[in-house]
Amino acid sequence: MSVTDTSASIHNAATPMEMLCINTIRTLSMDAVQAANSGHPGTPMAMAPLAYCLWQEFLRYDPSDPLWPNRDRFVLSAGHASMLLYSVLHLSGVKEAGKNLELLSGPAVRLDDIKNFRQLGSRCPGHPESHLTTGVETTTGPLGQGYANSVGMALAGKWLASRYNQAGFEDIYNFNVYALGGDGCMMEGISSEAASLAGHLKLSNLCWIYDSNRITIEGGTPLAFSEDAAARFAAYGWNVAHVTDANDLDMIRGAFRTFLGTSDRPTLIVVNSHIGWGSPHKQDTKEAHGEALGEEEVKLTKRVYGWPEDAKFLIPDGVYDNFKKGIGTRGKTERDHWTARLGEYRAAYPELASEISLMQHRQLPVGWDRDLPAFPADAKGLATRDSSAKVENAIAKNVPWLIGGSADLAPSTKTLLTFEPATGFQPGSYSGRNLHFGIREHAMAAAINGMSLTKVRPFGATFFVFTDYMRGGLRLSAIMGIPVIYILTHDSLGVGEDGPTHQPIEHLAIARATPGLITLRPADANEVVEAWKVVMQLQHEPALLVLTRQGLPTLDRARFSPAAGLARGAYVLAEKVGARPDVLLLATGSEVSLCIDAFEQLAKEGIQARVVSMPSWELFEKQDQAYRDSVLPPAVKARVSVEMAATFGWERYVGMSGCSIGMHSFGGSAPIKALQKHFGFSVENVVAAAKEQIQGGK
Repeated sequence: MSVTDTSASIHNAATPMEMLCINTIRTLSMDAVQAANSGHPGTPMAMAPLAYCLWQEFLRYDPSDPLWPNRDRFVLSAGHASMLLYSVLHLSGVKEAGKNLELLSGPAVRLDDIKNFRQLGSRCPGHPESHLTTGVETTTGPLGQGYANSVGMALAGKWLASRYNQAGFEDIYNFNVYALGGDGCMMEGISSEAASLAGHLKLSNLCWIYDSNRITIEGGTPLAFSEDAAARFAAYGWNVAHVTDANDLDMIRGAFRTFLGTSDRPTLIVVNSHIGWGSPHKQDTKEAHGEALGEEEVKLTKRVYGWPEDAKFLIPDGVYDNFKKGIGTRGKTERDHWTARLGEYRAAYPELASEISLMQHRQLPVGWDRDLPAFPADAKGLATRDSSAKVENAIAKNVPWLIGGSADLAPSTKTLLTFEPATGFQPGSYSGRNLHFGIREHAMAAAINGMSLTKVRPFGATFFVFTDYMRGGLRLSAIMGIPVIYILTHDSLGVGEDGPTHQPIEHLAIARATPGLITLRPADANEVVEAWKVVMQLQHEPALLVLTRQGLPTLDRARFSPAAGLARGAYVLAEKVGARPDVLLLATGSEVSLCIDAFEQLAKEGIQARVVSMPSWELFEKQDQAYRDSVLPPAVKARVSVEMAATFGWERYVGMSGCSIGMHSFGGSAPIKALQKHFGFSVENVVAAAKEQIQGGK
């Protein structure tokens, strides 16, 4: 069907076809939200000109190969405006891709998906989800997360260029990252953390677009937000451009050219827009932000656009073809050129080209684990943060794209890469593998998500208790199913004198309650080795390595079972061979050695105990029932769990009549031995609980 009257849409020199495409984005978004009777139509209506201009004229992106490694990234940080992205993905003809990078024949977003916006099974969920919809670079919704993800993407782009671009091949990695957010993204603290970091690092391949429409759910932004965002970003060291009319394509083009011409800092483009643009009664109102316009208002708005009032999900003649001739042709030409260049590069630098391929497929190089240490039995032992440092450095030597850092805590988390040439990643020196995130836990978690989405293998480190600050990004790692590594130390009462503010009591329970997250709390140095083996081979799951500050005995594996049992989540560590256990002692991390001591005391009294190390509940639950029953025999009802954390969840393994020695309050400030005695983490208490369990079962 053709549409000819587009005169009332933009008051500048846009061509009729440009207007037709822009209004198609608007009306698709309006119709989808109206059909669902749920969603956010106002921002897609306002920002359609910018999205059209970016995708058609500036974004280096091939819809026929949306996983092209050197593509520009577009991140919709204002994820509630998802229909803006879905409309562009559909009209651009972005292809669907499979989980293993295979390109499929169908479109990523079908018109039927748009018609079923926010419905079960649609590839157009309420907020963009990268694991559901090809073309969605990252899962967004919690405001500011997408902005912070984009910093990680840009950071990774700089590192990739530094490592893989060679003389004559400066274009193997040179992608840009664009992120669109709004007033809400600007208000969230994570955007400040991320912008500060990006400004410090001078990430010139990063462009944030700020849709300043001055409306939030409660009403106009003057209710709570009156700062000068442009001045704030100038203070961060950003270049700032201003588009005073979101409908002015020439002004938008000028802003993007300003970004592309800036080589020494990131760019913020402030765009003044009218939310719900064109709606006679809801433009510039909070109602346009978070609810359907209503059937009558949709018709009136379409009249303003010169659109058939009763037509729904209309894509007029010429629109598909215009996108195909624009981003379709341009993107394919750019990607074909890059592919040819990569072929030449592969001939000149076969080892580096092989690394790129392995990285893209989340595979590991041959011999990645050849230098892993083995730790001899040692009653004094090591803190697991210290053994982890040795293992991490051994692996990083052989996996060049394992990069990361901490939130200003590398000396405490022991996560610094210390071998040559693992230098620091700093402004203008982007080859370093040690990242310094500063005291920005929230932005760190989001940034390493963005890094992972570019296929480098990132880690981020802090104290376990500060997962409180990084919870948003950590949860999104799990939703997206990306193999981010979180190294979390100071894992319990073992923090000692720092007291309750630094002692993570409830944090293991929160981590275990998070779907798709692998939590590992190793018991000694050799379990740490096995934990890293597991983590490095994950392709679709994030992992937490939960490590101690205090030293732990390195268990004598000639007496006890091999640490390789960690790979199955839980394993029988100690028991009298051939004897039926009277009681099961279950523990993780630092409390495993306490159970070993109790096991030996019970043995002296003729009581047969079995010690089960349970470093990862998630891995254990993936085992078949026969294995789980072999470790935790259903017939043995006497069970004691020991963990210096909240006991929540342990009833799954000890039963409702079992005993869980753990924390039922916050901790205290004192030396660790005093805290352990005060809160009942002693051999005597474990032995007494075991005897009570045995007696109760008779």
